[in-house]
Amino acid sequence: MSHNGVKRLYLMQVGIMPDYQIPIVCALVQTEDGKNILIDSGLPEAIPEEASDFENGQDVIEQLASIGLAPEDIDTVISTHYDIDHAGRHAAFTRAQYVVQRVHHEDAASNPRFAALRAQWDQPMERIRLVDGDTELLPGLTLIETSGHVPGHQSVLVRLPRTGTVLLTIDAVPFAAGFTRNGQEDASNPDAEATRASTLKLLDLAEREQIGLVIFGHDQAQWTGLNKLPQFYE
Repeated sequence: MSHNGVKRLYLMQVGIMPDYQIPIVCALVQTEDGKNILIDSGLPEAIPEEASDFENGQDVIEQLASIGLAPEDIDTVISTHYDIDHAGRHAAFTRAQYVVQRVHHEDAASNPRFAALRAQWDQPMERIRLVDGDTELLPGLTLIETSGHVPGHQSVLVRLPRTGTVLLTIDAVPFAAGFTRNGQEDASNPDAEATRASTLKLLDLAEREQIGLVIFGHDQAQWTGLNKLPQFYE
């Protein structure tokens, strides 16, 4: 029995940006008491024309089915943010509670960036849990507010009984090369200052917690060496 609530972490590649060989990914956390917590849901089944640089692979529903799970088995969807490659299948998980940063959900309501996917993320409010800042969701699973990529983006910290602490940076730090204190702010990013602050926040966390495994959001070189479903970390 684990000393905390988290038992297992699965990683899934559900698509790709073929021009750049950038993987599109989701994750699944399973708890000791049998809960299934999905982190993001990947690309939509039909990719809109304005997102034609994305390409679907084996989608999250198929991959979950391969380990015996149906959409109704998902108890919680951690929505890191509502970009098309992260929230494309949210509406499929009809019994899940969605957990999202309040700042992000409120911004998305009027932000054209998220309009094409509104039918997926704009769920009844009784099924959405809005959180404010860093939040321990349950023992061993903590949400880390990391605005910059979008307002109210969140990364995820998972404490596993054998592997130890794993940090999923998601899009706060999409590539390992950017996980440095000496990085230059991207002048084309209107929230470059917030992005840099979130990077430093995660670097501080990784050092303070002595995190052995930091998984970046879209790093193909790293992704090839990670355990992917049906393999897992525990």
